[in-house]
Amino acid sequence: MSEHRHPAHQAAVAAPRRSRRSLLVQAAMLVATVVLLVVFQDQLPDLGAMLDAAVRADPGWLALVVLASGASMGAFARLQRRLLRIGGTRIRLRRAFAITYAGNALSVTLPAGPAVSVVYTFQQFRRNGASARLATAVILLGGVITTAAYTLIGLLALLAEPSARGPALRVLAVLAALGAVLVVALRHPGPRALAGRPVRALLRHPRIAPHADRLRGVRQVLRPTRRDWGALALLATANWVFDILALLAAAQAVGVDVAPHGVALAYFAAQAAASLLPLLPGGLGAVEGSMAASLAAFGATLTPAAAAVGLYRLASYWIVVTIGWLAWLALHEGPRISARTRRRLHEAALATLHGMALATAPMVGPPTSAGGRAEPGGP
Repeated sequence: MSEHRHPAHQAAVAAPRRSRRSLLVQAAMLVATVVLLVVFQDQLPDLGAMLDAAVRADPGWLALVVLASGASMGAFARLQRRLLRIGGTRIRLRRAFAITYAGNALSVTLPAGPAVSVVYTFQQFRRNGASARLATAVILLGGVITTAAYTLIGLLALLAEPSARGPALRVLAVLAALGAVLVVALRHPGPRALAGRPVRALLRHPRIAPHADRLRGVRQVLRPTRRDWGALALLATANWVFDILALLAAAQAVGVDVAPHGVALAYFAAQAAASLLPLLPGGLGAVEGSMAASLAAFGATLTPAAAAVGLYRLASYWIVVTIGWLAWLALHEGPRISARTRRRLHEAALATLHGMALATAPMVGPPTSAGGRAEPGGP
């Protein structure tokens, strides 16, 4: 398949270069982190106290941490499944879960994982009957929708924080004024033609044109109805809200009392740190450190805050990654092993995924199909 038709091949070609570069960056960051840990070891939370706080955590809140983490993954799996159905490809719920978990495991555990995950997800969609154009459209539109939901939730969290509300409102006011001026100006032919020239030139640029063509191709294979858009927006929002809820539940489990918007801001700060400081795949190190520090900034004591982050990461990263690699095996992508062992691993992985789908269904809710009729997951 030619490179200009979809992003998967391009990601595969770029993956080795990104892998080498990311490994060098990660090694340098890891060395710097070890040095900082040695220098500031007296200011770090006590490990024994952290373990004690984790052991004494409330079991009910811990159960909610696990369920919310599963519901977050389930929402994203259902979002991709609905996009595929809008494009005319039906996929069983359990297989959608398997692809989502497996793709996530690849993304957060391998060097250049996001690029590898895109290629893998594209291939899995193709194997399940989606055309190359539809598989590309689902990956692109799914990313746009979840990014929009992420931005909206982050903005609401900023507005809920008194110290950040004023600056956030001023920035929004400036952006709204600029948008209003632009809309009024573009209603007239002269300014519209003047603004269109650089945009058309940019879209013809060799590095931009392929991406623009793919975005235009989304409309050719995906035409969501208003009801579809509502369900997609709900699922994209649930993807982030449940993950933040898992962190909030972990904080409550160890007695950390931070306002929900403070927990959300700590969550977004950790996401930003993971992007800017790629210590290890999955943001290991950067996420834990920035999340605990952010919770402490909102009034939590550092040791229980670190314990809360540890419990959250146990559920949202380590357990999810383990299920993801089981799902990878269940999708027949594993190493050369005996048929009997493969069959047992396959059955265990499918049983785990089926249990996760059943456990998170009451939290996420079964979204209707593109035709508006609820569809059971099925084996």
